[in-house]
Amino acid sequence: MPIFEFVCQECGTPFEELVRSSSAVGEVSCPFCESTQITKQISTFASTVAGSTSSFSSSSAASCSSGSL
Repeated sequence: MPIFEFVCQECGTPFEELVRSSSAVGEVSCPFCESTQITKQISTFASTVAGSTSSFSSSSAASCSSGSL
C-alpha cells in the first residue's frame, strides 16, 4: 500500500496517508480538521536529475577501515 502526501485546503496542514489504491484517494480526509478538501502532493523521494551525482552513500562503505569494498 502506497503512502501519499496531502495538504488540507481548509487548515493548510500537510499529512501522509496510507491508501489501499489510487481510487481510494477520494475517501481521504484531514486527520486534524476532518475536511475532505485535500490536495495530493507530488513526492520527490525517487527523483533524479540527468548528469548529477548521487548524494547517497553506503553506510558499510563509509565505515570500511581498509578503504576497499
